[in-house]
Amino acid sequence: MQIGAYSVDTPIALAPMAGITDKPFRQLCRAFGAGWAVGEMLTSDPSLRHTRKSLRRSDFEGETGVRVVQIAGSDPVQLAEAARYNVAQGAQIIDINMGCPAKKVCNVLAGSALLQNEPLVAEILHAVVGAVDVPVTLKTRLGWHDEHQNIGTVARMAEDAGIAALAVHGRTRTQMYKGQASYDLIAEVKSRLKIPVWVNGDITSPQKAAAVLQQTGADGIMIGRGAQGQPWLFRDLAYFAEHGCLPMPPDLAECSATVLQHVQAMHAFYGETAGVRIARKHIGWYLDPLPGGEAARRDINRLDSAAAQYDAVAAFLDRLPHHTDAWVCAYR
Repeated sequence: MQIGAYSVDTPIALAPMAGITDKPFRQLCRAFGAGWAVGEMLTSDPSLRHTRKSLRRSDFEGETGVRVVQIAGSDPVQLAEAARYNVAQGAQIIDINMGCPAKKVCNVLAGSALLQNEPLVAEILHAVVGAVDVPVTLKTRLGWHDEHQNIGTVARMAEDAGIAALAVHGRTRTQMYKGQASYDLIAEVKSRLKIPVWVNGDITSPQKAAAVLQQTGADGIMIGRGAQGQPWLFRDLAYFAEHGCLPMPPDLAECSATVLQHVQAMHAFYGETAGVRIARKHIGWYLDPLPGGEAARRDINRLDSAAAQYDAVAAFLDRLPHHTDAWVCAYR
């Protein structure tokens, strides 16, 4: 896949997810083979540019791979300025968010709420593409609601505006994350576009990824929730794409070491208080499928110190070989 001047040798991407795809998680997924990783969305509001949250979300220091910064908002002038600002800070790709279904984002007419206003969509696309000399990509959905799935129109406007690649989640905004993702319209869009297309939504296994790629003809897959609690999915996806079968499963020792490395990285990145709080959701995703994992997670969530949290996770993982000889994996 070619996006501007950047060649994506492994077209398997980590989707942007607010509060999840921070630097520790991006680095972890890249280590397991993600060929593209998009940062958490950054507001285009300049008054919020220097908040602690924004500064953490814009921290790409020391990362490998192409630096993809996603911006969100509804004002074309503000979004264009946000694009220029982030390029000046080192962004190599600007990604525009027109897919987030969160109420607090849609209430300010940003994210997937923009799909209700096609003229504004076109204005934003042209403004951002014209503002910077780096490739601009777009992340979006099928439409605002099931009765008005206008991805075909939005995709044509994106290509006409000079968008370098398009990522489409196979749901409307009103679906949020409920039901099943649909790929028929993505296939139709891909057949009509010359720019690369990422397909996104409900891709939680290498087998599903292969089937969705065959159905849609997309250039690459973008993984969101499927990576939560199993960053090694990226390695399995790449192996399956090349060999048509799954690799040997990661052993308990490797998975345990990965979990502890991730917990430690979050503590280092966020500090004691925020690190413990943010690590809880990731610990839950890792532990809940395992024997005794839900009970352990509830006990660990009561802990407030980074050292105690790390030690409790390590103690659970040390006991794990007494209960299972393999990490639980739904697609094996």
